[in-house]
Amino acid sequence: MAITIKSPEELALMRQAGQVVAATIATLVSSLRPGMRTAELDDIAEREIRSRGATPSFLGYKGYPASICVSVNEEIVHGIPGERVLREGDVVSLDVGAIYQGWQGDGAVTVGLGKISQEARQLIEVTRGSLEVGIQRARAGARLGDIGAAIQEHVESRGYSVVREYVGHGIGRQMHEEPQVPNYGVPGRGLRLVPGMCLAIEPMVNLGDWHTTVGADQWTVSTADGSLSAHFEHTIAIHQDHAEVLTKLVGTEDIWAHAWGLSSGVSRGSSA
Repeated sequence: MAITIKSPEELALMRQAGQVVAATIATLVSSLRPGMRTAELDDIAEREIRSRGATPSFLGYKGYPASICVSVNEEIVHGIPGERVLREGDVVSLDVGAIYQGWQGDGAVTVGLGKISQEARQLIEVTRGSLEVGIQRARAGARLGDIGAAIQEHVESRGYSVVREYVGHGIGRQMHEEPQVPNYGVPGRGLRLVPGMCLAIEPMVNLGDWHTTVGADQWTVSTADGSLSAHFEHTIAIHQDHAEVLTKLVGTEDIWAHAWGLSSGVSRGSSA
């Protein structure tokens, strides 16, 4: 699949898709409670997405049976919502995709439920910070390796590992478009970014080793060593001198600040 460059009119629709994703994630975070089933989160997300004139990207994608992904503790991505009951201290990753008038938005956030361990809090903060530094490197003239290298350095210098078997991606009319966007790399290497490209940058960071394993459901990806994992994602558009975050919730500093403030049970701390 060729890399697509979005027109100003197409970017306007992708902004709308991004707002649906951002608002849905904020609603999910504010709804998180110990004792709720992950399927309840899926129900909330589907209602929110459809109420905003969009449809869930994930539902039916290659047979995926739910509207969002909910990955808990050692689960990295693609966790299927179901009967699992969330507990105090769980690390919960929420991944949401929405299609608005044919255009896609994709975003993810990881939060701690209630009182979480210090190591879990630090993992979440480092992963969030790695997304921020990756976005800072994304602008016209930069290369994909600049993004991946910035994420990798931020993560590994703090003693964590970057998942290598799953990466970010281009996005537009399709949820997964070219190019792939690894969360590791070499500065100055890879595809050169140009205005109008849209990317989903999504660092997946493990407390232990970077290797992964896929569960019996053929969807849920977990850490091979059973260590905790965190996942953050934004959809961005490349401009000449900056990256526009399309999944930034309008009227807030960013989606993470908004979600963090809504979830009173989340343990907070300064970024490492």
